[in-house]
Amino acid sequence: MKMVMAVVPRDDTEGVLQALVAAGHTATFVESRGGVLREAKKMLFIAVRDQDLDQVLAIIEDSCHCQEQAAPGGSERGPLSPEPAPVAAEMGGTAVFVWDLDHFEIY
Repeated sequence: MKMVMAVVPRDDTEGVLQALVAAGHTATFVESRGGVLREAKKMLFIAVRDQDLDQVLAIIEDSCHCQEQAAPGGSERGPLSPEPAPVAAEMGGTAVFVWDLDHFEIY
């Protein structure tokens, strides 16, 4: 078995969960914050059989989206401003971690 932890933007979480459930998988989640703008995220934990790993990863990939946004301050100054110019940063998106799960039980 594998444990999949996906750190998903809050706006994408419901779509990921619905797609996982529709495919016969379950997940639990916890709230978190992170990234450049300290965006709200949810960490999904999905225990999955080895043979289902590729399907779960495809569901996550298909359900999550990146977008480019302006993030505060690079090192260069704005054209008419003493403040650093915003820099384009890829926001959103999902980080996925997979590791071996030696033991799994439900009580």
